[in-house]
Amino acid sequence: MQKLDTFKLPSSFRGRSAFICQLWWLTQACLFSTSPQFMYSWRNFLLRLFGAKIGEKVIIRPSARITYPWKLTIGDNSWVGDHVDLYTLGEINIGKNSVISQRSYLCTGSHDFTEASFPIYAKPIIIHDGVWLATDVFVAPGVTIHKNSVIGARSSVFTNLPEGFVYIGTPAKPIKPREPKTDLN
Repeated sequence: MQKLDTFKLPSSFRGRSAFICQLWWLTQACLFSTSPQFMYSWRNFLLRLFGAKIGEKVIIRPSARITYPWKLTIGDNSWVGDHVDLYTLGEINIGKNSVISQRSYLCTGSHDFTEASFPIYAKPIIIHDGVWLATDVFVAPGVTIHKNSVIGARSSVFTNLPEGFVYIGTPAKPIKPREPKTDLN
């Protein structure tokens, strides 16, 4: 059984001082989340100011939540939808031309429930190029989703997923290859 009075946050776990963490959370509450919908460049600027690596033409909605922006990388032309949680206790790397749809939750951290002190840990999440997480997808710590994959609505991803498939369910399972339509023009 866990004994939470013995819990200790590892030193440097957050990656920045308590002051910088609080400053980001205040900035997110006052400047990021209250910005008008069309001000994508402003939100990208704020994230970069706090150490995020944000590519060109990235669209992040104002209701998205980022725990520690200095642990976030997003490639060119990617989108992050409304009410997405990027729980960046560990690194989150989102590739180019990827979509993280509304209410999805990328969770890089958890606790070891087998130890009484309930220690916290973080593992990176990697989302490769051309991936689409549909609405309300959960991605667990340490997962890699390879390029051109689609994860269906309300699916949960607990293991690495190979490229080029459509996945659905909890846990997410492949249902068919993702095959692009050919242009007849």
